[in-house]
Amino acid sequence: MTALTLYNTPLSGHGHRVKLLLSMLDLPYEEVEAGAEIRKTARFLALNPQGQVPVLVDGETVIVDSNAILLWLVKRYAPESHWLPKDLLQEVEVHRWLAKAAGEIRYGVASARLIKQFSTPENYASACAVAAKFLPQMEQHLAGKRWLAGEQATLADLACYAYVACAPEGGIALTDYPAIQQWLQNVEALPGFVGLTPLPHPEVA
Repeated sequence: MTALTLYNTPLSGHGHRVKLLLSMLDLPYEEVEAGAEIRKTARFLALNPQGQVPVLVDGETVIVDSNAILLWLVKRYAPESHWLPKDLLQEVEVHRWLAKAAGEIRYGVASARLIKQFSTPENYASACAVAAKFLPQMEQHLAGKRWLAGEQATLADLACYAYVACAPEGGIALTDYPAIQQWLQNVEALPGFVGLTPLPHPEVA
């Protein structure tokens, strides 16, 4: 197996989803911290012109975008695993939640966390509005279910976990969402789970 190198930062939820899968697949890798200054260097920009983490280097192949990395790792190293179901309907459902991780989750709870914790110049009212619409939908979807797509954990769960779990770090409470809270616990109980470094909670919305 070729050497895997993950360029990441410790507090990145996007990077965390990749670390979760690497751990759960028991794949050895080297993690290189790529802080803001490193991401501006010509060497890093040659890997990802957008200057963003995570970036996975697998031999001569460079993969950017966290969800794309998840798909690469499963297809290359665990093609028969439950992480991306063979059943077409379940696979489509996984992709639907990957899209939500990049859409409603990124511009809802993740945006709120970026603003509260890192003073990122995004719109907090908009982030809260997106979260207020999405979280009840996610709660309803998870009612009576252990996982987002199918009967086993999939890439959908790994992609959506970190920023939803960290919603309180953006001032968005999860106390009204018991099914989401149970789902978070289900993910945390998976073999190979690794946590994301916690940050202090600001006043909740």
